[in-house]
Amino acid sequence: MLVVTNEQAGRTEGDLVAEVVEELGGTTAVEVAVCHAESDLDKMLDRRDGRVVVVVGGDGSLHTLLKHLWRRGEAATCPIGLIPLGTGNDFARGVGIPVDHRAAARLIGTGTAQPVDLIVDDVDGVVVNAVHVGAGAEALMRARPLKRRLRRAAFPLGAVAAGARTGGWRLRVEVDGGLVASGRRKVLMAGVSNAPTIAGGTARLGPAADPRDGLAEVTVSLATGPLARVGYALDLVRGRHPERADVMHVRGRTVTISGSPFPINADGELTGPVRRRTWRVEPGAWRCVLPLREQ
Repeated sequence: MLVVTNEQAGRTEGDLVAEVVEELGGTTAVEVAVCHAESDLDKMLDRRDGRVVVVVGGDGSLHTLLKHLWRRGEAATCPIGLIPLGTGNDFARGVGIPVDHRAAARLIGTGTAQPVDLIVDDVDGVVVNAVHVGAGAEALMRARPLKRRLRRAAFPLGAVAAGARTGGWRLRVEVDGGLVASGRRKVLMAGVSNAPTIAGGTARLGPAADPRDGLAEVTVSLATGPLARVGYALDLVRGRHPERADVMHVRGRTVTISGSPFPINADGELTGPVRRRTWRVEPGAWRCVLPLREQ
């Protein structure tokens, strides 16, 4: 196995990595490669030589690795194990990978890589867990300076700060060619979910999302008023927002969002603002070591 760590990511301290290697080393030879910059990844992948790649980090680290594998045309042929030592670890939570690093390592040593969906955009970017625009992206901007000190607690604080924004965004949202939001009413937040949670498990944006079913859950919130924003935020925590009259929640394979410039949060990576972006689900596009499903 090739264990890839990012010196800048979450909780990838040396002692935890050593414990992971100890667990993995009982079943196979293990090499540790420390990624000092994103540009190091291609060099590491060049010497993979058919080995399983074990990512030590969170959604952002997994996102970055998948972006490189996708652009290299190797996503479907490179088995990936995940040790969730990031801040949020939403993808791991959503698919049942243990958040305990030793338990996650044992799963990699005994498990089997399974096909997993990948969301790909029209500029060759990828989404592993979820992408959302509007208030959710703005919340991450507010939370980012607090993450190192407050960890998961930074996410709800960022959301509170972002919730103070008035107005929203004029956005048109189309799913599989059908119109979900016309742009006549302002949008607080629009999201595309491959797995259930965001913000370190504190919000269930796609309550029933499954990254192995070939579909994404799409949420569009029109809750732009002060009280409506509070209600939406509370329902988002419990995953009950699809029941709201000011929320559209559908499933589909292709999503296009356009309109006034909007920021994008893809697996915790911020980009934008942009005026238009399209995302599509690529079923079974990559392979991840996951717990076996109960029959």
